[in-house]
Amino acid sequence: MKDFTDKLHYFNYLQDFITDSRKEKFLKVLQNRTNHFSVAIEDVYQLHNTSAVMRSCEVFGVQNLHVVEEKFGKKIDTEIAMGAQKWVNIHRYNSNADCIAKIKAEGYQIIATTPHNDSCFLDDFDITKRSAIFFGTERHGLSGEVMDAADGFLKIPMAGFTESLNISVSAAIVLQNLTSRLRKSNVEWKLTEEEIFNLRLQWTKASIKNFESVNQRYLETFG
Repeated sequence: MKDFTDKLHYFNYLQDFITDSRKEKFLKVLQNRTNHFSVAIEDVYQLHNTSAVMRSCEVFGVQNLHVVEEKFGKKIDTEIAMGAQKWVNIHRYNSNADCIAKIKAEGYQIIATTPHNDSCFLDDFDITKRSAIFFGTERHGLSGEVMDAADGFLKIPMAGFTESLNISVSAAIVLQNLTSRLRKSNVEWKLTEEEIFNLRLQWTKASIKNFESVNQRYLETFG
């Protein structure tokens, strides 16, 4: 698209191919979406865990998920994700270094989830700062590279003998807590108008069954 006018024309054209109820749903959901927090997961070898974390991001309104895939495959278990991959932005990296550099460049502090170190308990975590929450595997936790790059550490209070939770369970607990507190706060956590528009366009494309043919028709008609 050459400029915003062209982009808006394109968006309005595509709106004819989705229902009014879908348009209304987009607007309602976007009111609860945030980029204030993002999530990063490191080399999770069980694909259903990656998909489950993605689903938790979507459910709790976190728009961006960063996935480091240095060691294992690059696919999503769509059955468990249950369509969440259409509504959450997935950023893939070949290394921790690339992921960390991108996140820091976007102004996020890196928060490593770990039951060890001098970690902050979940209820005491400062929600005012833009934060990328990193999760590792249940067995090995986060790598030394992520731990060394972390600006802070976070842990879920536990009262039993077990020190760790499955990554998908941990992510759901952390996101429910942080996003619930965020929405009750005075922090400016909502998306900008530009971010909302861009996501409406992105989601509209994802909702059109024969998008490629619709898009081609637009190009042939309007150039």
